[in-house]
Amino acid sequence: MSTAVAPRAPALDVAGQIMHAMRTMGVSPIPRNYQIFYEAFIGSNPALSRELALLGSKARQEELDHLAMTHLGLGQASVVDKAHTRILSELDDLLALLRKEQTSLETYNRLLDETSLRINAKTTTSTDILRNAISILSDATGKTLESGERTVEGVVQRSQEMDQVRKELDEYKRIANTDSLTRLSNRRAFDEQLTAIYNDPMRLPVTALVLADIDHFKKVNDTYGHPVGDKILASVAAVLRSNVRKDIFTARTGGEEFALIVEGNTPDEVTGMCERIRRALEIRPFRNSRTGVDYGPITISLGFAMASQANDPGDLYIKADTALYSAKNGGRNRTVLFADGMRKDYAGKGWLIYKK
Repeated sequence: MSTAVAPRAPALDVAGQIMHAMRTMGVSPIPRNYQIFYEAFIGSNPALSRELALLGSKARQEELDHLAMTHLGLGQASVVDKAHTRILSELDDLLALLRKEQTSLETYNRLLDETSLRINAKTTTSTDILRNAISILSDATGKTLESGERTVEGVVQRSQEMDQVRKELDEYKRIANTDSLTRLSNRRAFDEQLTAIYNDPMRLPVTALVLADIDHFKKVNDTYGHPVGDKILASVAAVLRSNVRKDIFTARTGGEEFALIVEGNTPDEVTGMCERIRRALEIRPFRNSRTGVDYGPITISLGFAMASQANDPGDLYIKADTALYSAKNGGRNRTVLFADGMRKDYAGKGWLIYKK
């Protein structure tokens, strides 16, 4: 029975050895580093493998970044996704085989118990038959139990290893989907979430896409510099998080733009939530505690559309952005719900889906 595990073992060994190598070299567990080691391990890029070996046991992050740029290009996120999906699939297959192995062993042991009971009950059975049966069962049991013990030990060990690999791969996935400045979801994660809205048509009337944009943010950057602008972006993100439910998907989609996907609310309830965010930001002080410089006031414009107002994710994005454009044109620092008749020139701007 134990031989059934062998064909899948290399997939787990690959993941385990990659993790071990990264830990040994003190390499940070980020997507591009995992990709470097994965490609080097499977030998798909001999030049990458040689250069990684030359870095020795204490490779610096800038050296690894150079390898990633030189040999792997800039598409780390999509490659990590593919590796993540491929390895998890291999692990799922392996776990299924191990469970089947364990189930077979348990079935065999149950049959042995039943056979023992029947032999004990058959008092008229001849001594020779009993001796032969016991000899056969003893020989089979010894070999099977020895194999079974190895299988059970393998199941426990492999399950623990798989749990660890899953945790680390999920962490790579989380990093790839997070905006490093605001700690909100990034544009890539937003596009995936937006696509999923139309999976359940019954939810469309109570699902909304909200787009928000900081007013006059370019002026803030030009006046005080990008470091101050970054701090303001992080503060706006904090206001968004603290004024919405935890189950509301919140993302920074680029520059000073944010998006929220709100499920289970009517248009009036979504408007109320947007106004709560807008007012909280309007009264928040933006002041340098050391120099006393006041960067405010900082305000935000919001536009939204209900999913039932659109035909698909792309159409929903356009209508929500059209409502945001209307809020900007109407004086900023306000919330607008999309309505038929609103128009916007969409040349050069639209919804972007990241290709996997």
